[in-house]
Amino acid sequence: MAEGRYKTRRTNPRFSFFAEAEVTLRDGTGVRGQLAELSSLGCYIDTLEPIPLRTKFQLRICDGTSTCELSGKVLYMHSGGGFGIFGMGVLFEEMGTAQHSAINAWLHELAGRHGKDSGNNSFTQIGSEIA
Repeated sequence: MAEGRYKTRRTNPRFSFFAEAEVTLRDGTGVRGQLAELSSLGCYIDTLEPIPLRTKFQLRICDGTSTCELSGKVLYMHSGGGFGIFGMGVLFEEMGTAQHSAINAWLHELAGRHGKDSGNNSFTQIGSEIA
């Protein structure tokens, strides 16, 4: 199968995670987006406006019940193939205790869901990576 050739083994597992994202650039410009994936080191965001590679910004993530604000940087970008959506891989930077705690709480919940879906507890397998 062609998919096998491109499969990436990640040190820090990613989970599907849908939450609102608001990027604030250093000049104060706000860009709204949608988080699609979350890991302990970063996330994947879809926006209607491209943000250049290596751009640093403040990121606010809200899943409807919890909010986390932290610094991030664009590592890579995908264009939406003419649909006007841009997907970006974001690296979290300068995370304090509160930010680590919020991200880890989301990951713990997501890993528990993933474990139920696959018949095992994935969080125990990745706990040392996100702690």
